[in-house]
Amino acid sequence: MEDLKQALQRLAKAVVVITTADQNGRYAMSATAVSELSMEPPSMLICVNKSASLFPVLASGAPFIINILHHQQADISVACAGKVKGEARFEFGTWIKTTSGIHRLEGAQASIVCRNVKAVEFGTHGIFIGKVEEVFTESTPDPLIYVDRRYGKMDNVTFA
Repeated sequence: MEDLKQALQRLAKAVVVITTADQNGRYAMSATAVSELSMEPPSMLICVNKSASLFPVLASGAPFIINILHHQQADISVACAGKVKGEARFEFGTWIKTTSGIHRLEGAQASIVCRNVKAVEFGTHGIFIGKVEEVFTESTPDPLIYVDRRYGKMDNVTFA
């Protein structure tokens, strides 16, 4: 598995913070294992380790938001990656409550509000499929990128 870890360090991904909530409070987690699934119906998928505090909330069917971070929001990602726990994660950045009852990050590149419609457990993770209910976008695309265990941004990118 060391070879796989080495290979995955070469896979640059946009960094997101997944948020959800239940009667006990709000939850936030940094992630890169997020992807679009389908445009018809519009849907996304997220992969969450079973040890994450928000896993049981998502497993119960709670809605979630995928907040795509701006390159200047690395501090929010670090806070939501395990260094800071629970509600204290929401002390970083400005959070706005949506009609779903879940908070989205103001200033994120985009926030995608999803109704949790299907869950699949595989190995150490749960895969959650969300039907897109609402989308918020801000600014010109300039996402926070994670590659080789480091944060970065897109500089001098030439698109063919």
